[in-house]
Amino acid sequence: MNSGAVLVTGGAGYVGAHTCKALSKAGYLPVAVDNLSTGHAGFVRWGPLVEADIRDTDAILATLRSYQIAAVLHFAASALVGESVTDPQKYYENNVVGSVALLGAMLKAGCRKIVFSSSCAVYGEPDEIPIREQTPKNPVNPYGASKLMVERILSDCGKAYGLDSIALRYFNACGADPEGEVGELRDPETHLIPRAMMALQGHLSNFSIFGDDYETPDGTPIRDFIHVSDLADAHVASVRRLLNGAASGAFNLGTGRGYSVKQVLNAISMETCECFKVGNGPRREGDPPILVADAALASAELGVQPRLSDLKTIIATAWAWHRRAHPKLGGTL
Repeated sequence: MNSGAVLVTGGAGYVGAHTCKALSKAGYLPVAVDNLSTGHAGFVRWGPLVEADIRDTDAILATLRSYQIAAVLHFAASALVGESVTDPQKYYENNVVGSVALLGAMLKAGCRKIVFSSSCAVYGEPDEIPIREQTPKNPVNPYGASKLMVERILSDCGKAYGLDSIALRYFNACGADPEGEVGELRDPETHLIPRAMMALQGHLSNFSIFGDDYETPDGTPIRDFIHVSDLADAHVASVRRLLNGAASGAFNLGTGRGYSVKQVLNAISMETCECFKVGNGPRREGDPPILVADAALASAELGVQPRLSDLKTIIATAWAWHRRAHPKLGGTL
């Protein structure tokens, strides 16, 4: 039974496409909106694709009305931390101005339900681990600042216009669809696990660890890795929550367990039975030593429990995608 149409901005991207698949399985019609600047039309398989920029208010308004959109899932954003430092104007334009334009179209269309793709980057370098939703938010780069700005805008629009919103603060999204239909595909690729796998396959010659002198047991940063399909399930739960009339909120999406960069690389070697050379590079500015979520609130309020976020499953699904279905590496979508 169809549960209604939902608009998915950035629906041709990594997390957006996985979420479209999960929405379709749950009975929703995902209507992907993407300008395809970084997304892939081949990732849109579970509903229509509207090729448009979220700043094109007329196109967004027409889409909201023609599909009678019940809720919006907002993924569309620039998302490279390093680039946000060197080109902050791009990040405030795409992430903040774009979100304001999207909200304007939603309000004109009478759509007042939105799930926002936020980030643990809003916390900056936290003074407590694990990180709770109440942990002070002090982003250290324009990317994190742009996400926090949009959270504030959503809160203000809730008070002024009755907008209901859920902000989902991701930790490290990773892995690939277990059925192999979609995975990580970026240019340039910046994430640890796909970069390691590209290096294994000879498609990346400059694979390095960014700093091995952190105050952690093995000197490399510790992160909370959550499978992208578990993230997708959390978005479906959030849409359902809003459409059932629940209150707005913000939730961490992680597992509550951290792995160091070296632990992840060792796990990749064990899973793939391959060894690879890893260089040692300098620390990246703004990289905290440890980022691990307190995920209890999402579990209690959204009812989400990570099913695929053990490190073995994360690596196995990512490796299968890279071997079998990664277009850049000779596979087919």
